[in-house]
Amino acid sequence: MAVTDEAILKIKEMILTGELAPGDRLPPEKELSDRLGLSRSSLREAVKALEVIRVLDVRRGDGTYVTSLEPRLLLEAMSFVIDLHDDQSVLEIFAVRRILEPAAASLAARNADAETIERLRTVVTSVDEATDVEGLVTHDLEFHRGIAEATGNAYLASLIDSLSGHTVRARVWRGITEESAVDRTLHEHHAILDAIAAGDADLAQALTVVHVSGVEQWLRSAL
Repeated sequence: MAVTDEAILKIKEMILTGELAPGDRLPPEKELSDRLGLSRSSLREAVKALEVIRVLDVRRGDGTYVTSLEPRLLLEAMSFVIDLHDDQSVLEIFAVRRILEPAAASLAARNADAETIERLRTVVTSVDEATDVEGLVTHDLEFHRGIAEATGNAYLASLIDSLSGHTVRARVWRGITEESAVDRTLHEHHAILDAIAAGDADLAQALTVVHVSGVEQWLRSAL
């Protein structure tokens, strides 16, 4: 194992055991390197790597801190990687969405309370009032984000939001080029929400599979 990898694992262990908690400041570099039995250069490399994936926050002149470790923050590194995708890999992103989002709709049907359902109704109503494709896609993102958040699983919600945000261009082009795509999207949103409101997890899951697959199939034929 590379020395830098060993340093990363040792800092990770300090976090997992509770020796370092979110928001805590790491000990001074010399003290920490001595404690971990590492050179200061290896420790610096480990800190840089953990800073990139948002586990640590290096504040120049103030020290190094553990971040909040919130799911949305930790998943930013994955979002950076997804930014590098090409048109073909967008299909793979849609394939992942087709796995995750139906599961999220199913969980939302089980977990969403009346307040959450009403908030989603408001989002759907705003989608109905969208006058252009880009406006529809903006509201579409909000709708899917709302369902993901209704699952009560912060990691799932953050992952779906990250993936969904990288399929915007495909959704816009579908709305522009495919006849009745906008009306179909609105109809599918209403149907999914009705299933969630009724607590019908299986129906919500099935409808979401059809909804996400529609854009995926259009993209396959367009590439």
